[in-house]
Amino acid sequence: MKTNGRAAIAYIAGRLVTGLNSNAIFDYSQSKYIQIAGTVTPAQVQVFDYELGAHISGSGNGTNFSLFNYGESSHIALTITQRNFRGYDYGTGSHFQGNVSGRTVQLYDFQESAYYSYAL
Repeated sequence: MKTNGRAAIAYIAGRLVTGLNSNAIFDYSQSKYIQIAGTVTPAQVQVFDYELGAHISGSGNGTNFSLFNYGESSHIALTITQRNFRGYDYGTGSHFQGNVSGRTVQLYDFQESAYYSYAL
């Protein structure tokens, strides 16, 4: 996955699991906040990534979400199961998975074979 795509997924998954509202996510791999804000509910995702200058939107049923990242022109499948999430980025052809603990989101990117940590 691309760097901003990972951060956006971590942001969306973190908000879906915790129900918290946030206007940014801290990306530990880049040591900086990424401004992302918008609506994240069990039925709808409509956020704007200010760094990428693009929307990420889609719908879901509380568990399965079909998203589109307009900045990377790619579809993303996301599944939430309690505090865990997994999915597939069609733009890069890569799987990802992760978990949420408090405000911390950890994401494993199979394409990079690496873990990435974020904080809401």
